[in-house]
Amino acid sequence: MQLDPTKMKDWQIAEAAEEHMKTVYQLGDELGLDKEELLPYGHYVAKIDYAKALERLKDRPDGKYIDVTAITPTPLGEGKSTCAVGLMEGLGKRGKNVVGALRQPSGGPTFNIKGSAAGGGLAQVIPLSKFSLGLTGDINAIMNAHNLGMVALTARMQHEANYTDEQLAQRGLKRLDIHPKSVEFRWIIDFCAQALRNITLGLGGRMDGFTMQSGFNIAVSSEIMAILAVATDLKDLRERIGRIVVAYDKTGKPVTTEDLEVAGAMTAWMVEAVNPNLMQTIEGQPCLIHAGPFANIAIGQSSVIADRIGLKLGDYLVTESGFGADIGFEKFWNLKCRFSGLKPNCAVVVATIRALKCHGGAPIPRPGRPMPEEYARENVEWVEKGTANLLHHIETVKKAGINPVVCINAFYTDTKDEIAAVRRLCEAAGARVAVSEHWLKGGDGALEFADAVVDACEEPNDFRYLYELDVPLRKRIEMITREVYGGAGVTYSPEAAAKAEAMEKDPELAKLGTCMVKTHLSLSDNPNLKGVPKDWTLHVRDILTYKGAGFVVPVAGAISLMPGTGSDPAYRRIDVDVETGKVKGLF
Repeated sequence: MQLDPTKMKDWQIAEAAEEHMKTVYQLGDELGLDKEELLPYGHYVAKIDYAKALERLKDRPDGKYIDVTAITPTPLGEGKSTCAVGLMEGLGKRGKNVVGALRQPSGGPTFNIKGSAAGGGLAQVIPLSKFSLGLTGDINAIMNAHNLGMVALTARMQHEANYTDEQLAQRGLKRLDIHPKSVEFRWIIDFCAQALRNITLGLGGRMDGFTMQSGFNIAVSSEIMAILAVATDLKDLRERIGRIVVAYDKTGKPVTTEDLEVAGAMTAWMVEAVNPNLMQTIEGQPCLIHAGPFANIAIGQSSVIADRIGLKLGDYLVTESGFGADIGFEKFWNLKCRFSGLKPNCAVVVATIRALKCHGGAPIPRPGRPMPEEYARENVEWVEKGTANLLHHIETVKKAGINPVVCINAFYTDTKDEIAAVRRLCEAAGARVAVSEHWLKGGDGALEFADAVVDACEEPNDFRYLYELDVPLRKRIEMITREVYGGAGVTYSPEAAAKAEAMEKDPELAKLGTCMVKTHLSLSDNPNLKGVPKDWTLHVRDILTYKGAGFVVPVAGAISLMPGTGSDPAYRRIDVDVETGKVKGLF
């Protein structure tokens, strides 16, 4: 049937396209995978045995490495995943051997406001229901591994409260003397569950646990999810899980999962999850789906393992970084590439005319409410003013020494004059610009986009990090704030300042990377400040230690590691056809 995104919802397009999708066996053959390297989960999804594939392909040259990032998004998102899929389809139409590497969606946004990040229109990853509803169980494995660590921690605290040193010794245990006010770990769940942000554990008698304050974070913020994203192999993943700091003892010494003797069991949950998942676009390009951390509260990247495989299997590897270039791309640049040793050839900055209008003065759109009517009318002045935000992100990409390509993700309400204004300003700033209609036309609508990326990949670049790891933590935070966010400086809460000073003096913590936590809705730490805010100061209220993942986490502004579910969530429109078992309403 003819696929028409102007008349069909995303799930209807996916359902129709799935009638003609390739089997994973065909995808594996086209990728050149050996039979034993393909681990099918049904006929249309598989895992890839990364260790066997990388060993066999170790001498094959890498393909071109492309990261897709974006301007500061509005609350509705600007189609970055859709653009990444559209680019794969456009490169496929040009006859290029292209592979994608995207993150697995979280159940939180899938059932809330943003949807499952499978793309949209004629630029989607399929099968959509499988993609959106747990895939092959990687996030479940992460939740089980993480929560097992929490079980070990809380049980240990209970037993140490109930037993003497001699009684502990009889059970082969020594007292860890964990400080109940210095517990770093919390529980996780893969939903936006604000009611679980703050809870009290251990109510009841002495055999019902240790009474203390705790809470839940969303699963994708787990350090284990970050570890899955940056680990190079199972051995590296096991070592990183053993370094996770769950709490501190009463002398201030860190207590790790290895100290709790639970790191091995936690890793046991992750043995299958370390293998990337193989899916496809609706036009048949292979796409690796692996890891899924948010960029505003975590590292925001798909896995290093998926990138390494994709670069060996394809001539072009398209990946994406969460949210805008200030947070997702910054972490791709200074963390993921540092961990992997890979160097990108090109970075795409996605923009929409409606988002540029928002940054230029139009009313901020609100999830669950109609789009303000101002977005349906031409306003070149708003677009030109809002393009300052896009130019800021272009400069961020250029500071990394990477060739920028601006993709204008086209909507039917965009006018020629609005698009011409963006093209003029961005080309003057030294960026290639392409208008793409992949949502409406699939790969045929992304040919200009694909050509611009191919051209950018052919040019040499001078990739370089923003900071080296011998730069003190607070100096790094200052550099990121000034050079990437455009802020005037940084302030710290007393607690964060004390932690920063201690980390700078600790030879192990001082060499870890820096993973900022900040709102994605503004360059600043205030989500209401659009465009390019001036003369503002970043406030760091806490600094977390993700020693296993390999970075410390400065937390700025009021952002929470457990988002909330809104009043008009997507789950109100999701249901199942009980005759066919097909899921309706996903987007």
